[in-house]
Amino acid sequence: MSRAPLALLLLALGCAAPPPAPAPPTSGPDAGPVAPVSTVVLTGLDVLVRDGCAPLRGRRVGLVVNHTAIDRQGRHAIDLLVAAPGVTLAALLSPEHGLRGDQDAPVASGVDARTGLPVHSLYGQTRRPTDAMLEGLDTLVFDIQDVGARFYTYISTLGLLLEEAARRGLRVVVLDRPNPTGGHGFDGPLQDPDLVGRFTSFWPMPVTHGMTVGEVARLMNDDLAADLQVIACEGWRRGLLQDETGLPWVNPSPNLRSVDEALLYPMVALTEANHDLSVGRGTDRPFEYVGAPWVDGEGLAAALEARALPGLWFSATTFVPSRRDVTGRENVAYPFAEQVCRGVRVVVTDRRALRPVEAGLHLLDALLRLHPDRYRVDRLRGLIGARWVLEALERGDDPAAIVARWRADPALAAFARARARALLYPEGP
Repeated sequence: MSRAPLALLLLALGCAAPPPAPAPPTSGPDAGPVAPVSTVVLTGLDVLVRDGCAPLRGRRVGLVVNHTAIDRQGRHAIDLLVAAPGVTLAALLSPEHGLRGDQDAPVASGVDARTGLPVHSLYGQTRRPTDAMLEGLDTLVFDIQDVGARFYTYISTLGLLLEEAARRGLRVVVLDRPNPTGGHGFDGPLQDPDLVGRFTSFWPMPVTHGMTVGEVARLMNDDLAADLQVIACEGWRRGLLQDETGLPWVNPSPNLRSVDEALLYPMVALTEANHDLSVGRGTDRPFEYVGAPWVDGEGLAAALEARALPGLWFSATTFVPSRRDVTGRENVAYPFAEQVCRGVRVVVTDRRALRPVEAGLHLLDALLRLHPDRYRVDRLRGLIGARWVLEALERGDDPAAIVARWRADPALAAFARARARALLYPEGP
């Protein structure tokens, strides 16, 4: 990748200069202070390059990467490692959405036209690195931007990578990046044991984990015991959101295009697994819209506004999802493509007050009460993670009681202790 084409690609994928910083959110039961914007934040890639790529010298490297792997100057990790003295970049491995982050379907393996390196897809015929992909490598470098939700699959790719590296004695180097939604809080129930290990539920954790990918790697590696090194960020504190760091925003996947959409993702995405509801995929506001042709938008907006959910405002709206994805390719998988959907627009009014998983539970409850003959939650277990939560919703239990029950779970307290051991960054503003 040359600098000029990469700059154009990042512009197309939603790279933007940071706006004035609003207050950070609380995305779980843990509250955090408001963060100032005076810090210069360096990613793990920035630190690696500044230090001459010393941990990779003399190594034969496979780079697990997508379009988000840029430094503060907009240079991509592929370009930087190809040019690094003493480093042999031998293969590329790409996650869901592909090397360029623009695909909403399984991705084929291929060859990078610019470097001639093989590109092994970890979201195609297999999601686990194979012998053929790892042949001749002694080091795997992971540099992909996560968004802080259990069912966002980049951390599952990381977990599978750690498993395979541990079996083969390969070193794993994680180039850390800030959690774009901050790192103070976590929330949601732990998933049922039979869901652990699935691609949207790889490791036992709540819906939001409040960690960076480097911290998630440390958490998982307590059990997996790979040869792991995390190149930590510098200057990041847990109260800083992505647009408060001075780092450019790059859409981590086609339908997450801003910090606010990343904040709303663990709330709104909880509703969508039954494909009988649109969350705005195929529109200009994915995860800011919720609706379907059968939804009473006025009624849903009124019901949610009456609940006074912190940090959120709901307005009745209509929208029409496109049949085409962001690249112009036809994607018939988007629910209700080219149909008028009625529903709500979800607006973040206070990032610090927002509790997205709790709000997502209220959204599910409101849909069930407003449309008991149409909306169902029985297919949502892979997202919320716990069957008992869905059963409680179906009984009509108070959402506040459901939230209180999962927050009192001793297993969640055990997760909190394991998480605390894995954390790398200070809690201060």
